[in-house]
Amino acid sequence: MTTPRPAAVIVLAAGEGTRMRSATPKVLHTIAGRSMLGHAIAGAQALEPERVVVVVRHGRDQVVAHLQQIAPDALVADQDDIPGTGRAVQVAMTTLDAAAQAGAVVALEAPGVPGSASDVLAQGAVVVVAGDVPLLDAGTLGELLAAHHADGNAVTILTTELEDATGYGRIVREPGTGDVLEIVEHRDASDEQRAIREINSSIYVFDAAVLRGALVGLGRNNAQGEVYLTDVVGIARAQGRHVRALRTDDPFAVEGVNDRAQLAVLRAELNRRLLDDWMREGVTVVDPATTWVDVDVELERDVTLLPGTQLQGTTVVREGASVGPDTTLTDVEVGPGATVSRTQATLAVIGEGVSVGPFAYLRPGTVLGRGSKVGTFVETKNTQLGEGAKVPHLSYIGDATVGEHTNIGAASVTVNYDGVHKHRTTIGAHARTGADNMFVAPVTVGDGAYTGAGSVIRQDVPAGALAVSAGAQRVIDGWVLRSRAGTAAATAAAAAGARTGPDELSPQARAELERAATAARGIPVTPPPRLPDQPAHLSEPRTPPPGNAQPGAAGTTEKDAR
Repeated sequence: MTTPRPAAVIVLAAGEGTRMRSATPKVLHTIAGRSMLGHAIAGAQALEPERVVVVVRHGRDQVVAHLQQIAPDALVADQDDIPGTGRAVQVAMTTLDAAAQAGAVVALEAPGVPGSASDVLAQGAVVVVAGDVPLLDAGTLGELLAAHHADGNAVTILTTELEDATGYGRIVREPGTGDVLEIVEHRDASDEQRAIREINSSIYVFDAAVLRGALVGLGRNNAQGEVYLTDVVGIARAQGRHVRALRTDDPFAVEGVNDRAQLAVLRAELNRRLLDDWMREGVTVVDPATTWVDVDVELERDVTLLPGTQLQGTTVVREGASVGPDTTLTDVEVGPGATVSRTQATLAVIGEGVSVGPFAYLRPGTVLGRGSKVGTFVETKNTQLGEGAKVPHLSYIGDATVGEHTNIGAASVTVNYDGVHKHRTTIGAHARTGADNMFVAPVTVGDGAYTGAGSVIRQDVPAGALAVSAGAQRVIDGWVLRSRAGTAAATAAAAAGARTGPDELSPQARAELERAATAARGIPVTPPPRLPDQPAHLSEPRTPPPGNAQPGAAGTTEKDAR
């Protein structure tokens, strides 16, 4: 038999959550990539209700803003200063009935349809759930709703049994029938009632008409001075209606969160269940104790998750891929057969057969083509690598397009930011760039081009060309002995020169060794002439001598020096 759709699901999310000790409203704390309110909404929507109503109060603006993101069609009901779950459901029913009347007004505005919507009220089953019970799944809610309809109940309560029921409302059953006589809150319970282990989960299905009528008669005559929703049970019983309970053997499914310790326990339990489900679907999880997977993650068969892996958001890992160890992926797509090791990535696409890591960082906008590689200590951002392209080592490639089968040399950087704007670098297919290259964007390197090691590429490089920008290497013999006398480097250089022998040194190096030896004996020496590679100190005069001659090496003019 098909279970009718409920008229509404009411989510209670007005609590302050003082024991969380947080500026964040309790229902917005996350577990497995989804807020606790998000878990409640997901369970509610699985029942396909006509409407969802969320009751808010503490942290209202934050809760409503979040609700707009995850369930923009949900109705919002504001609880006033009157405390208690009974009052929360009262304002929810008022909002629900107003929505039903508004819908009827719209329908009655059709041509030729007379009548009034003032007496239109929500009819059918109304499900009430708490916003801080994250492990309550759609299957359990579906069973509760089905039992409600099958038994023709006015009220159906979801219960469970606990070894220690301290703090929970107790279910008092009628001997013989097992029907629920009443729910007694812990503070109001007698010693005999406190010995009962079956507890109220605060999850119910009500007949809308019964609930609406009972809410009118609720009072605050209890130890906490609150309007108790549980009092509806006694009112329904007094009217001769059926009040029954469905007991679940899974206490975690109905356990609420009051503090961060409970949140951690439920987070670990939900993660254990998610991993268990995935392993039964053909995913290898090497170390479940250190592997964390969010509820919206998708995994295909023969995926391997190595220790220390965290898959967050809407990450998808395709068949045969391996992720980890020590890897965090957020909203990332990993292609078939790809390998991602010791990597952090966000909003990236990793293609089929791609190799990433170890120690790679893929920032948003990264798209890695089939068979490409991002290697050790490489960071990418807003970058597309073509099929088979490689960035193997120690590089930053940002705002760039790299063609197929191109190899980027180690220690390369796309210089994409001029202090105001970001610019793009384009490197063609089958190009080979040298190590320690700087690509000053905007710049384009053509297909099949090469760039020399240590080059700064500021201008476009045509296809098939070689671009180099480094000058010829210069070696200045004896510079350390002359300019860094007395240092450890000078001592080591002098010792190396002694081992080498004077005949094997250049004339300049031999002169420097003799000068250093003379200085060590305390004999004054004439300082060597200034060489072109030794600019004058700023304190020395720079006025040129009379005439047009410019002083060069050893007093010659620049022309003579050349």
